[in-house]
Amino acid sequence: MEIIDNPRDMQSLAASWQAQGIRTVLVPTMGYFHQGHLSLMEYGREVGSRLIVSLFVNPLQFGPNEDYQRYPRDLIRDAGMAEEVGVDILYTPRAKHLYPPGYQTYVTVDSLSQGLCGAFRPGHFRGVATVVLKLFNQTRPQVAIFGEKDYQQLVIIKRLVADLDLPITIIGRPIVRELDGLAMSSRNAYLSPPERSSALCLYRSLLAARELVAAGERSRQAILDTVQQIIAATPYTRLDYAELVDPETLEKVQVLRGAARLMLAVWVGSTRLIDNTLLKET
Repeated sequence: MEIIDNPRDMQSLAASWQAQGIRTVLVPTMGYFHQGHLSLMEYGREVGSRLIVSLFVNPLQFGPNEDYQRYPRDLIRDAGMAEEVGVDILYTPRAKHLYPPGYQTYVTVDSLSQGLCGAFRPGHFRGVATVVLKLFNQTRPQVAIFGEKDYQQLVIIKRLVADLDLPITIIGRPIVRELDGLAMSSRNAYLSPPERSSALCLYRSLLAARELVAAGERSRQAILDTVQQIIAATPYTRLDYAELVDPETLEKVQVLRGAARLMLAVWVGSTRLIDNTLLKET
């Protein structure tokens, strides 16, 4: 495995692979790898000839009072894990390279960025879309892989690629969970033992929603009331949102017909966690 931190070097190598017709896969990350990240890399290894993993904690997607400075970082650890999976290139650009003095160009995906996390984290998805487009231009992948835990992000990136006519296939991969159901996240490292226990309310509420739908419930309000009650009854928690949305447009769904995504964002102590699940009529 090679580690590259210079965008020009990355572009040069990617261009040579492209000229040779080599199928390249990109897995964009912010590092501090867990099994969820590794599952994306393992899938990427299967669907392409060269696997690039980008590791960049992107300042543009953090608000002024968010956790950019304390976001967990461990390049040596991450490099070892990536090499073990079979990553070809670990791409580790620096903020000064991606956003040099005078930088003023940003990417916005309008309506999809407005609700859910976009309503609580203004500017977040502008930062995500901007850095992802830059990473696409620097690594020139034919395929890019994202996890479904960040479901709104996945939908936004698919829209970006379609709207800008990028020749890239975007693949979403299932959420990877701990044995007790907690969705794997780098931010789980922030949780104290009591908070870690409380964090399971997200998964419990998703399971309860699935059971309601399996029993015939189709009302948005009934589903969300159950979810909100479970979270409200759990110590150390504060709900940002629970919402039922169309899986493609992210518009609110009042009555479940076919399928919808149940989306959650919950503060557990000082840590904000997100999770989601697909609810389907049977």
